[in-house]
Amino acid sequence: MMHDICDSPVSLTDQAQLQDWNGVVHGFLSHGTKTPVHLGALLAANPNFAMGHAAHGLFSLMMGRKELWNVAVDAAATAKTAAANAPTNSRENGWLQALDAWLAGSPTGAIDAMERVLLENPRDTLSAKVSQAIRFILGDGVGMRRSAERLLGAHDSDHACRGYILGCHAFTLEETGEYAAAERTGLQGLRYAPDDAWGLHAVAHVYDMTANPDAGINLIEQNTGAWTHCNNFRYHVWWHKALLHMDRGELDLALSLYDSQIREDKTDDYRDIANATSLLMRLELEGMDVGNRWAELADFSENRTDDGCLVFADLHYMLALAGAERGDAKVAMTARFAHNARQPSEMAGRVNDPGLAALSGLNAFSEGRYNDAFIDLSTARPAMQTIGGSHAQRDVFERMTIDAGLRAGRIDQTEVILSERMPQRAGHKDRFTATRFESLAQARRIPAQ
Repeated sequence: MMHDICDSPVSLTDQAQLQDWNGVVHGFLSHGTKTPVHLGALLAANPNFAMGHAAHGLFSLMMGRKELWNVAVDAAATAKTAAANAPTNSRENGWLQALDAWLAGSPTGAIDAMERVLLENPRDTLSAKVSQAIRFILGDGVGMRRSAERLLGAHDSDHACRGYILGCHAFTLEETGEYAAAERTGLQGLRYAPDDAWGLHAVAHVYDMTANPDAGINLIEQNTGAWTHCNNFRYHVWWHKALLHMDRGELDLALSLYDSQIREDKTDDYRDIANATSLLMRLELEGMDVGNRWAELADFSENRTDDGCLVFADLHYMLALAGAERGDAKVAMTARFAHNARQPSEMAGRVNDPGLAALSGLNAFSEGRYNDAFIDLSTARPAMQTIGGSHAQRDVFERMTIDAGLRAGRIDQTEVILSERMPQRAGHKDRFTATRFESLAQARRIPAQ
């Protein structure tokens, strides 16, 4: 029985195949571009490696694309055939169980399967990262932190992947409001794993949430080795940099980063669409004319009106459709949400609440019906964490709620939401908060405090 770079058992017997598997592990942990290359080479050399097929299926589901669901179904079937033809261990069987659970409509079941693997293999950084990734999709920051903290003791200074588990822990600390600890842990992780884009981005989140844009920009610029090697995750790091420049009032620079980096490649990955749409909306809320940039995003989003994999993705597609005034596509998306909300699955529950109200609010906002937008977005607000993503990513919807309230003249209710936004940021007042409090004061015709 061989062990991979996570010091975890894998039923491979060939050193070259183990090297490819380690390439898969390192690529996934570091958001590198070679993960599918190594996985393809491994499965070509060893088609009976069941865990490799399960990885293909789980990675496909994480992409949040309807057409990849059948890819995952096929991968699950192939994994079972492979398991029947070659020995597997309990870790590998856990991956097959996780894939089956997710395909049965239970991503939480997939998490449970991964956590069972981790109980037996607490040094298994790869399974830890997969558990983190699925919890991230479900917006379970508390669960992410609990899972990471159970594994820290097993990832001592001699563990080859210690830096990556520290990066995961840093992000969970940030998402649960422990900003000083998140910064300290993320920077420590980068010393162990200088190519850990996730850990770097966790610290960037800290600086965003604590209104410290100078530190965030310096962090990103001085640690390019942590993220320039990445797959499309590098666009997300550029997105963070654009947000930090916005907090300094450098809107033109943020828009130039949109053109030169964030949409350098015109992809239709939902994470790239989310980066783009949320940045354009933030810029528009600050009064900037973004020109015809919505059209390119809407062209992709029109092809996703019946996707239905993730509410987080769908709401960002809706931003694009609204921004480009694609009326028929907005109607199609709304009808599909109404249908999906009635289905018996975990994700359908999220479509029902907060999805329906949030989608209606985005539609109303785009049509200038700000009172309706405020009501709908406020209704969705308590459950928005469950659509997944980070606090920083979901903040675009919080900003739209606040601006809808201001435009609708709902001064007192808007002040409550704006005030509730500050504790999540440890009491720090970013540029958006400061300008909106000024708007509230002007609406009441009293000096801003």
